[in-house]
Formats: sequence, C-alpha cells, structure tokens
Amino acid sequence: MKLQRKNRLRATALGALAVSGALVLTACGSDDNSGGSTGGNGGKTSAASNIKCDDAKGQLPASGSSAQKNAMDLWAKNYMAGCSGVEINYKSSSSGEGIVAFNQGTVGFAGSDSALKPEEVADSKKICKGGQGINLPMVGGPIAIGFHLEGVDSLTLDAPTLAKIFDGKIKKWNDPAIAKLNSGAKLPDKAIQAFHRSEDSGTTQNLGKYLGAAAPSDWKYEAEKKWPAPGGQAASGSSGVAAQVKQVDGSIGYFELSYATSQSISTVDINTGGATPVKATPENASKAIAAAKIKGTGKDLALDLDYTTKAEGAYPIVLVTYEIVCDKGNKAETLSTVKSFLNYTAGDEGQKLLTEAGYAPIPTEINSKVRETIASLS
Repeated sequence: MKLQRKNRLRATALGALAVSGALVLTACGSDDNSGGSTGGNGGKTSAASNIKCDDAKGQLPASGSSAQKNAMDLWAKNYMAGCSGVEINYKSSSSGEGIVAFNQGTVGFAGSDSALKPEEVADSKKICKGGQGINLPMVGGPIAIGFHLEGVDSLTLDAPTLAKIFDGKIKKWNDPAIAKLNSGAKLPDKAIQAFHRSEDSGTTQNLGKYLGAAAPSDWKYEAEKKWPAPGGQAASGSSGVAAQVKQVDGSIGYFELSYATSQSISTVDINTGGATPVKATPENASKAIAAAKIKGTGKDLALDLDYTTKAEGAYPIVLVTYEIVCDKGNKAETLSTVKSFLNYTAGDEGQKLLTEAGYAPIPTEINSKVRETIASLS
C-alpha cells in the first residue's frame, strides 16, 4: 500500500503465490490501462496483477472436475485478489455432476475432464438460448498412477499390466508380470488394493481411454465416466482416492498429479515401449498433449488425444479439463465475469501457474483459439 500524489489513497491486493500455492488476499481496487481511477471494475484492469476485470462483479458459481481443483483454487484466489467485488465459487465434485449442473442452469460454467457428449450438447440448448454448450480446453496434465508399497519407492508398469491390476486379474504385488517390469525390486507377497472413483468422473473416462487404446486385449470396457470393472474399492473424488492410497499399504489408484505431489505419494513410471519408462511430470504430459488435434467443430474446441504415443519422454495417461460454457446465450448476469475470469485462466499469467502447481499448460496453438473463443462469447 502507498500514498499516491494528490492524496489519492488506493487499496490494492497482491496475491502472494508461494510454491505451496498459498495466496494472501486483501481488499483491492483497480486501475485502467492509463492509470486512471475507478470505483469498480467496469472495463478496468487490476493494478495488482494486470488482470482485466472488465465488468466482472458479484458471485460466479461453477462446479465439476475435481482433477482441476488445485488449479481452480489458485486461479480463483488470485483473480479475486485482483478484482474487487467478485467471488468465484467453484464446487469440486466430478465432471458428471458439473455437466448436470451446467445443463440445469445453476452454474456459470462447468469443469469436465471429458468433452460433452452429443446428448449433453442437445440438453445444453435448453439453457444456452440460441446457442449450445462448448468445450474450452483449459487445464492439461498427467493422470498419475499413485501407489503405496512399503519398501518399494520406484515402480514401472505398462498398459497391459495396469489393465489387469485394475480389472482384478493381477492380485499380488509379486506377480510375475510386475516383477518382469521391475528387475531387482523386492516386491512383497502382498495383496493389491486398487482404488477407483465412486462417482462419474472424467478422470476415470480418460484412464479408460488410455487402457482401451494401449491394452485393447486386456481392457474390454467402454471408456465411460462410471467405473466399469468389478472389484476394487471406491472413494469420492480425486482427493478421496489419493487419501486412501496415502493411508493403505499395498494400494494403487489414479488421480491428477498435484494430489500426488502435495501428499508425497509415489507414482508409477509408464513403460510405453519407448527407450525408457516415462515419469508422470507436467513436462512429459505436455509432450503428449502437444500432439492433440482439435476434433470439435465451430467454436467447440474438444481435443483428440493420442493415448498410444511412444514418443520419447511423452507421458501417455493424460487428461485435458474443459471449461464448459455457452457459445451464445450465457446468462447476462454472469457473462462478463465468466469472460473476464476465463480470459485470466487462459492468459499467460493463469497458464504459468499450472506448471507451478503440477499441471501442464495448454499448447500455445490451441490456447490461442481458446482465447479467441472466450472473446466471442455472448
């Protein structure tokens, strides 16, 4: 805080982002590009972080993907520190629940780790007057396979072995298939406890897409949001699965990488058939996501990911979380806030935070189209 000339006292807010993701929030005002003052956010840019607050105001409810929760928490706190009078309320639940909420008209946008299905697009037209729901890729990252096995700190698995583990066909940690991939490791004669999501989840669907593509002989299930295989144990949300893996010796589960890094959970290296097994890192996930193609039409930017890549250093179990909005027919009371907030998350500052939080930024070529689409929302 400082006293400016002509006795103009202005409160500002600085979002102090530490490595842990902690942000300190204080009340804030805003400046326009010329340094002129304003009593609100109308058409202005926050002096604190160069966030374009525009006409953002009031509450913006949103819900969906728990995989992007840690990113959304950082974004919301930093954005609210830069734009006074705005409250971003993101409920971390699941992709399925987010889409339901969006198509019921109770949220300004939804987060989903899977693109809208045709029937969900059709439902969205009831809410998006004169338009429809579209997918904006915003968060990338690896789906980490976390494990907890006392005495074992490093583990390599491939798609067929993972498929058999999650399908209950491989039941012990010293199974020959696991031992073959981990020469020299002291694998215990311990039962495997596999954890999966209890609710409809885009993370589940993306894992299913990987297993179905990379191990078609061993994973016969359709890639759906609902967990398809018998057996195993269920937990709610990525946070719930990660908590179980953290606590239970002999366990394995899947969740977004930031849940593993924040709780110091060991993650599996994936043997893709390349020269060396690939670690779950934002950088390695980016290599896989960079090869994605846009399969959506019009303003829809749904992506086609290659789960069978053998490119050196490309981590194949990836997800992209979409923010789902109306191309036309967004609610008038939240449209300005939706556009301002998503402009921030898709901007250089918002995308930079992803790497720091263990996520992967959306490749530049795709992200430029995301920004163009956000600007055109009505």
